[in-house]
This record gives sequence, C-alpha cells and structure tokens, in this order.
Amino acid sequence: MGNNGGEMGRLFRKENKSLDDVKGVKLRVSGLVSGKVYERLGVVPQSIPGGEIYQALEKGTLDAVEFSGPADDQKLGFFKVAPHYYYPGWHDGSPQLDLFVGIKAFEALPAEYKAMVEAAASHAHVLMQARYDARNPTALKQLVAQGTKLHRFPKEVIEAGFREAQALYGELSAKNPNWKKVWDDYAKFRADQNLWFSFAEASQDGFMQAQKL
Repeated sequence: MGNNGGEMGRLFRKENKSLDDVKGVKLRVSGLVSGKVYERLGVVPQSIPGGEIYQALEKGTLDAVEFSGPADDQKLGFFKVAPHYYYPGWHDGSPQLDLFVGIKAFEALPAEYKAMVEAAASHAHVLMQARYDARNPTALKQLVAQGTKLHRFPKEVIEAGFREAQALYGELSAKNPNWKKVWDDYAKFRADQNLWFSFAEASQDGFMQAQKL
C-alpha cells in the first residue's frame, strides 16, 4: 500500500571514512532487520520517535539518523545538526508499506468491497512512490545548496552490511520455518531480477547518468 522508492543512507554528525568509524555510533534506525544488521557492524541502534530525533541529534545523544530520503529529511531539518549525508540506502533499498487485513473479515466482504480495498491499496502504492520519485531530486539539490555534504558509503561498509545481512537471514531460516519458506522463494526471485536488471535497467541507467542532460 505504498513505497518510498530508493532511500538515502544516513545523516551523520561526523564524517565516516571506514568501517571502524561506524563502530559505537548511536544510530536511530527503524526495522528489526536493519537494526540487527547494523548492530552486527558494531553500531548501537536506538529506537526514538520521529518527533524526538532532532533534539537528540542536537544534544549529541544520537550520532546519526536513518529516516527516509531527501524530501522527508529536509522537512525534518536533520541536516542542520547532522550535515554528512551518506548514500546509498543499502539497508532499505525500497521500503514497502503494507496493508494488513484479517483474512476472515476480508473474505466476508461483498466482491465489490474487496475490489475497492484492492484498488485503494494499489492506487496508494503507485501514488506514494510517484510522489517520492518526483520530490526527492529537488529536495536533494536544495539540501546540498544549504550546506549538506554528500558522501558515498565506503565500499567496505556496504560489503560488510551485505555479508552480515546474509548471515542473519541464514540464522533466521534455521530457526523459523515460515521465514525460510518466504526467504527461499524471495531469494530465487531476487537473483533472477538482479540478472535481468543488469542487462536492462542498470546498463541503460549507467549510460544516461554519464550524459550531460
């Protein structure tokens, strides 16, 4: 029922140049898996409500924040106290929002009402992602103009994150049959999509991004 597309990575109070630099960092991060993976990298995950993040960054009780992308981060003003903006958002490449409906309640609905729920969820999904894709480029340019410093995550940080994520998924699969069922199916589909996109979208994107538009 929504997706905000590709995210940025983190807003840090201080620059991070290596994997060692993220160890001990107090990071506001949401999501069970994201928090667990960062914890395995030596980060100290913090669960703080959105309305309290700015003050925590300002006071230094937080070192960094993970939230969303430029459009949201700009509105919330995090860049004013955490000016180092890292990309890509390897922890959360395309966050999916979901609508959960009890199956018995859904099945009890008339066919036309079921169609309304499905159509509303689909519309919300498309509209949300379209809005983020349209608003993020302008917001990113404005953030840079306001003094935000863009940094690409060091390769070793992204590689370590991927490695620890795969290890975590393996551990969860060994303990949870339901997780394993979903993960095995998803992992196969992801591999096929990664192969296809390497020929289709990635090669075209690489060409277009090298052009002067």
